Amino acid sequence: MSNQENLLSIRNLNVRFKQEDAEHFHALKSVSFDIPKNRTVALVGESGSGKSVTSMAIMQLLPAMQTVIDPESQIMFEGRNLLGISHAELRRLRGKDVAMIFQEPMSSLNPVFTVGDQIVETLMLHAHLSRSAAWKRALALLIEVGLPDPEKKIKAYPHELSGGQQQRVMIAIAIACEPKLLIADEPTTALDVTIQKQILELLAALQKKHGMSVLFITHDLGLVGEFADEVIVMRHGEIREAGLVQQIFEAPQDAYTKALLACRPQLDHRPQRLPVIDDFMKPGGYVAPAERVRGYQANDEIVLDVQGLSKSFDIREGLFGKKQFHAVKEVSFKLARGKTLGIVGESGSGKTTVGLTLVRLHQATAGKALFEGKDLLAMSNKEFHAYKRRIQIIFQNPYASLNPRFTVEQILTEPMMLHGLGANGAERRKMAQELLDRVGLPARALLRYPHEFSGGQRQRIAIARCLTMKPEVLICDESVSALDVSVQAQVLNLLQDLQDEYKLSYLFISHDLAVVKHISDQVLVMNKGEVVEQGDSDAIYREPKESYTRKLLNSIPQGWMGAAPALA
Repeated sequence: MSNQENLLSIRNLNVRFKQEDAEHFHALKSVSFDIPKNRTVALVGESGSGKSVTSMAIMQLLPAMQTVIDPESQIMFEGRNLLGISHAELRRLRGKDVAMIFQEPMSSLNPVFTVGDQIVETLMLHAHLSRSAAWKRALALLIEVGLPDPEKKIKAYPHELSGGQQQRVMIAIAIACEPKLLIADEPTTALDVTIQKQILELLAALQKKHGMSVLFITHDLGLVGEFADEVIVMRHGEIREAGLVQQIFEAPQDAYTKALLACRPQLDHRPQRLPVIDDFMKPGGYVAPAERVRGYQANDEIVLDVQGLSKSFDIREGLFGKKQFHAVKEVSFKLARGKTLGIVGESGSGKTTVGLTLVRLHQATAGKALFEGKDLLAMSNKEFHAYKRRIQIIFQNPYASLNPRFTVEQILTEPMMLHGLGANGAERRKMAQELLDRVGLPARALLRYPHEFSGGQRQRIAIARCLTMKPEVLICDESVSALDVSVQAQVLNLLQDLQDEYKLSYLFISHDLAVVKHISDQVLVMNKGEVVEQGDSDAIYREPKESYTRKLLNSIPQGWMGAAPALA
């Protein structure tokens, strides 16, 4: 690590969480590292590696009643051990000298206060400004973080802003008092590649301007390569490897680090199967499989033919007026059997609306969706009921799409009962067990509830629920966007296995262009509800014709990941 003067030094940090009727869970095991002044240190690893626990320990935000920190542990900030200071000193420190950007801005911002009020509160508390002076400073901060129309947005509530705008507000609050250390916990998770790039560039510019140190927490090593100076790799609460970013990327020493680097889909090659962590941890290491050839063929059977699909929404304007918002404008494409069509674009481009309209969760304004020659959009509800089995959707958020009151068995067998599959409960339960086995979950999972599973496991349950219907078309709406790279690789491999075995056709909606390149035969690029470009995935990524497509591709994190060169 760097020999520069350190702002923060962590030594032998051991954190345990109390568990009922069980031994304490050892979340952090003798963690030691330094954050030099005016440097960016990245903390990377999968969910459960201890990244966020480390950041919460620094901020002293771990639940006191459930947490045990060993007496010899030290978190030294400018010569003071944060584990030994009073609550009053901690309150003065947080927000002023050490600030944090949390992972999910919508749950971190107070929904009943305006953006301006939330920044003003920080300034009045820590900088001791008057309300009028704090308001002026808040406006200047929103301008500094690049929030559009700041004079108007300062009076807005969080729900009135997009995800990227909410994250800019969180950054404005965090830098309001010019902290010496900024902790950014997954600040770009689930954001579009273009917004993600803007946020990272903003953080880098602010770090240089204010001379801050930054602890950047992420599961995506691609972002680390672009943003950080030094990197620490964690797994199961332990540090596996640490060093300068270039050193770690070019010559990783630990098998786990090599696995994290390899799990991420690459732009320059497409293996038959993505490597997963276990491939690198077993004796003998990882042997790369052959490449997979993608693309439509002239004799491919077309299973879904979408023609001129349009969708508009009525938006209230004033007390009595309303106007139409055209979310999707005359979108046309063909989906071949056993193939994948990727749909990419920024938030608001209409990607998800296309998927929801095809399964009639939105009513189309115009257009056709021909499935075996029959228009899905023109059918009566009774006629469409038979087709619900054949075209299914995997939603973006498995936390919200699985009923928390149902066991996994109920989640899987309810669709079977609704569509008359299985002669009785015992037969449906057997079918559910087989599906769980197919998606890599044990049969005992049937008796558990969604909250007892990780994000990747919940997404497997959501996939299993779709498979209960034996569909021919699966619409995957950002179905791997918020998963760790290793779990993402497992889910992508599962989707590929299912496609190879059952000849499933996928409409794969995502803002992650590297993932889309890996899994798609054709790509559809959308902007503001319209198709701007479409064609074979290899051709579009190699020679994009439209400036918007080039803009998206140039936003892909590259660092030392061996991505394609920047496009003019």
